Amino acid sequence: MIMKKIGFIGLGLIGGSIAKAVRQYYPDYEILAFDINKETLALAVQDGTIHISCSSIDDNFRDCSYIFLCTPVAYNSAYLSQLKPYLHPDCILTDVGSVKTAIHEEVTALGLEEYFIGGHPMAGSEKSGFANAKAHLIENAYYILTPSEKVSQEKLETYRAFAESLKALPIILDYRQHDYITGTISHLPHIIAASLVNFVRTTDTKDELMKYLAAGGFKDITRIASSSPVMWQQICLKNKDNISRILENYIGMLEKAKNAVDRSDEKELYSLFETSRDYRDSMPDSSAGPIKKRYSVYCDIIDENGAISIISTILAANQVSIKNIGIIHNREFEEGALHIEFHDENSAKKAAALLKKYRYIVYEV
Repeated sequence: MIMKKIGFIGLGLIGGSIAKAVRQYYPDYEILAFDINKETLALAVQDGTIHISCSSIDDNFRDCSYIFLCTPVAYNSAYLSQLKPYLHPDCILTDVGSVKTAIHEEVTALGLEEYFIGGHPMAGSEKSGFANAKAHLIENAYYILTPSEKVSQEKLETYRAFAESLKALPIILDYRQHDYITGTISHLPHIIAASLVNFVRTTDTKDELMKYLAAGGFKDITRIASSSPVMWQQICLKNKDNISRILENYIGMLEKAKNAVDRSDEKELYSLFETSRDYRDSMPDSSAGPIKKRYSVYCDIIDENGAISIISTILAANQVSIKNIGIIHNREFEEGALHIEFHDENSAKKAAALLKKYRYIVYEV
């Protein structure tokens, strides 16, 4: 194995997860990082993710095979000029931002096109920061690569193979096409989720009945509203032209739905829900997009002391790890009184089989 040096600017959720994945699959590679949060760097050194903690962008970044820009999109461009003196012909400079046009334009203005391949791992979590980074976060997630016009095909293939070796699924796109696609399937859902949560917040009753009666379906489609406000503020600012055009088209669809309701148009309303159901059901089960697939089972239990503890004990005794567990008070869209969520599909299937063995009534989703 050829010894390589990998540099990171920013060690948040995505940067930290990529660094952990590199450490897992390439244990001999040297990893160094700069982050404005010194506690993050200390934690990364302590847990063995990185070898070198950098207090600034300095000579440590010379001779890197890859340099990953993993800060919010507004800041990535600012670091480009600082990195320029440390780039060499074989270095691949990349980022992980979900907006690509701005950084590609900055790369072109600085004459860095021969080094730069934009990157966007379509993975994430409602939780942010290095403390929540995981080596498997990008596993089986689409990893979009947006090469600059002057980067060599050899570098592009090298990066594609590297992303694949980290168990990601690389896809090559033009950066303009990337921004329109992600604006529709990633940025728009976050705006909708945030707007929907705020709509409920501002129209709720004085005793917050909407908040307490919200069903699982509402929580599912608004889960991403818990994401980083800073990150999504910057994304909206950097991809504003695409997002504005997409929002205009989406508002048009909402107005069409409102008109169908106003007219009591049975055919139009049925078509709205039928076509969306059919298209949604045609999507792959393994989601690499912003709304993650949940691995859950629902279980009927009797309301008695220790009922949840018994189930937890059964699963723990059989090495099944629970991600979350709780009573469903509004079961308008769910069957079963107890919702148990798992980290992966195998755990959910194993749990369902175990609980059925103990004669629980289980609903798999």
